Amino acid sequence: MPDSKRFLHPEAIRRISRMEVRARHIVEGFLSGMHRSPYFGQSVEFQQHREYVPGDDLRNVDWQVWARQDRLYVKQFEEDTNLRCTLMVDVSNSMGYGNGPLNKYEYACTLAASLGYLILHQQDAVGCVTYDDRIRARIPVRSKRNHIMSIVESLNINTPNDKTDMASVMRTIAETYPRRGMKILVSDLLGDLEGTMKGLRLLRQRGHDVMVFHVMDDDELDFEFTGPMRFEGLESDEFLNCNPRSLREGYLEALQEFLDEVRHRCARNVVDYALIRTSDPLDAGLAKYLSNRLGMHHRN
Repeated sequence: MPDSKRFLHPEAIRRISRMEVRARHIVEGFLSGMHRSPYFGQSVEFQQHREYVPGDDLRNVDWQVWARQDRLYVKQFEEDTNLRCTLMVDVSNSMGYGNGPLNKYEYACTLAASLGYLILHQQDAVGCVTYDDRIRARIPVRSKRNHIMSIVESLNINTPNDKTDMASVMRTIAETYPRRGMKILVSDLLGDLEGTMKGLRLLRQRGHDVMVFHVMDDDELDFEFTGPMRFEGLESDEFLNCNPRSLREGYLEALQEFLDEVRHRCARNVVDYALIRTSDPLDAGLAKYLSNRLGMHHRN
């Protein structure tokens, strides 16, 4: 766990508060723009009733109760109220890159915090793991609304550091969180792709639903550099002095091969995949999550 004393520093508290407020605003804006709540969906085991609120799906209204009591109630189901989600956020060195308002690490953390807010808003449970070559912080899965602050604190590291070791990290996560649920990976996936896929496959074999948010900067996806440049490795000591225009075609070809490989292998392992640019609105990730969640209901 992070050193709790570090969070008593005024600037650290301000940073955490800013992330918490930004995530809350993203989720509230996102929800207010939706016509109806898709949270409680096609599930199998009835658990309880709750009073109808505007925006609820009328298909879930219990009309027999309405006939008896002249009041609208909706049915909730066991699966709906017991989703257990673990956010897995990459805080390795390569996540520190970025040329826009937010670098990849800041974008990934804000997306993860927003997802945490949304999941708790759904009355589901969420936990969080941050990692590089090992697990840096581990927050248990809880469903209380104020649990979001523990998640945000776990995301607040000074700077991304060290390389990524996905296979080892995911093995630890699979052993630490054995109960079936949803695992959401937020990462640039730069590193050992074999290790990453081995880890994702292990989580699927353990019965988890797995979703990947592949976060990349526009620079990495478009390679619009001009003029002589020096490129330095974020997770190695290597560097390259070159004219980027002469590399662009070959780079974009190699990038496309990498992205195609990632998509293909995720599909083969029944892992939901979404490529997210750091220039994308943050609520785009929430929309993809909800789309995936509804799809999960239909699969079940």
